[in-house]
Amino acid sequence: MLFKNRHSVHPNSIERISAMVYDEYQTDIGCLRFVLRENGTLVRILLTDHHWFTFKENNAVKKSSELGKPIRQQFQEYVGGERKDFELPFELEGTFFQKQSWKALQAIPYGETKSYSEIARLINRPQAIRAVGHANSINPFPIIFPCHRVIGKSKSLTGYAGGLEMKKQLLRIEGVFI
Repeated sequence: MLFKNRHSVHPNSIERISAMVYDEYQTDIGCLRFVLRENGTLVRILLTDHHWFTFKENNAVKKSSELGKPIRQQFQEYVGGERKDFELPFELEGTFFQKQSWKALQAIPYGETKSYSEIARLINRPQAIRAVGHANSINPFPIIFPCHRVIGKSKSLTGYAGGLEMKKQLLRIEGVFI
């Protein structure tokens, strides 16, 4: 799925602060937390407790397992090796460059990897390797925008918001062993 962007909301909007819910899904690779609008549109996926607590401190969210059910289902299928792509409505915010970088992530086929420099070349910004790395580090939808498929030029594992062990496990799900 390439950018089924519903709409953008200004970062200082009251709606952004008030109308959100969350659900969580405990997997063998870790706890995934999904932040959604009350209409079911995905706003963010958080991979670590640190990111979750920081987000929760700054946003009013309440638990909703019912709204999170379709997301949990698709992630369960992915972790079980039954799903390669996600079909979820989401709300995307970011700069033009970040959105280009995230779109390039979606072009990396399941079970394959690319280096940061290859991503930079894909978006016609071959000198922007570090900027691509930064865009990956703030990816609002890890796994859906598969930044875990981006590795070092020497085929080494490099940073991941959920930690290198989670990145390694995600790649193993897809049949990539590094």
